Amino acid sequence: MTTFIVEAVTKSFTNGEVDEHILKGINLSLHEGEITALVGASGSGKSTILTIAAGLQRASGGRIIFEGKNMTEMRQEELRRIRASEFGFVFQSSHLVPFLTVEEQLILMLEVSETKMRKREQKKEVQKILQMVGMDHRKTAYPASLSGGERQRVAIARAIIHKPKVLFADEPTASLDSKRSKDVMELIRDLTKSLNITTLMVTHDEEMLPFADRIITMKDGLIL
Repeated sequence: MTTFIVEAVTKSFTNGEVDEHILKGINLSLHEGEITALVGASGSGKSTILTIAAGLQRASGGRIIFEGKNMTEMRQEELRRIRASEFGFVFQSSHLVPFLTVEEQLILMLEVSETKMRKREQKKEVQKILQMVGMDHRKTAYPASLSGGERQRVAIARAIIHKPKVLFADEPTASLDSKRSKDVMELIRDLTKSLNITTLMVTHDEEMLPFADRIITMKDGLIL
């Protein structure tokens, strides 16, 4: 099933007296249970299309259709609600809150996403997700005591705890060594399949591409 449709999306801005065209009419469909990888040189526009699809910035033209709804016509508050409840995010850095334990990180996400759960239900759900990512034994640990790979696993758990329909991953393995990168990508692949998530990933690491279902190469604001 198609979750996302990116239709003729453009992005430009004015730099002094020069118009800079970052995206030049991107068409893209994203499907449930699939990882779509965007690759290309720095400046090709791959991260820009991810942030526009995620509602983190506006397109200059074109449409973003999510489950039949045109996100380009939505107000900021409606976009915020969709990002909080329907989307999950994983970035190069884990961005964990330093003074919260692993368990508290995930409970905070449940509250932000407005998931209607009682405290006892929250703890059960957190335990379940932490078991899925192999971090249930570290639920009382703080980020400073975790390895880079462990922090990224917690970040992934936080991104899926509220059962999002779409996962946006922007260079999720860039700060990890080769072994931990593969471990993280195996986890993202397994969760994408088991939870039927639509995953859009930006990466420059060719070793991560075998984990993707589709690979889309961008150059100079266009899909090759």
